[in-house]
Amino acid sequence: MIKGMHGLFYSSQAEELRAFIRDKLKLPYTDTGGGWLIFDLQEGDLGVHPTEGKDSLSGSHDISFYTDDIEGTVAELRGRGVVFDDSIADRVYGLVTHFTMPGGVKVQLYQPNYRKKPLPKPRAKARRAPRSKALVRKRK
Repeated sequence: MIKGMHGLFYSSQAEELRAFIRDKLKLPYTDTGGGWLIFDLQEGDLGVHPTEGKDSLSGSHDISFYTDDIEGTVAELRGRGVVFDDSIADRVYGLVTHFTMPGGVKVQLYQPNYRKKPLPKPRAKARRAPRSKALVRKRK
């Protein structure tokens, strides 16, 4: 069963980009050694957009970060030195802005206008009650 999604940023400034995500975005991470950080997010989702009549090419990828308070998040990130490329705009799907990270990696930050459905809770495996020693002895 698929449990999550792993995304990648390719950057000519990989070390600087990792430091930006770690220090400015403050995402939790796992250090896998040799400077390789895997950033751990509590949630994720995936959308599929058509390319007909758009500048984007079929097969391209895009990564966005989302929040439940875009104005507060923008203020917090600005306080850490993040420079935003545009003002917050109201789009059909939510409130949106963009910023560019080291290596020219442009990402979207948005506050969705939709509600995410909660994921079903995994079923707990049935636990077998331990046999009492008295029952085990009787069966012998």
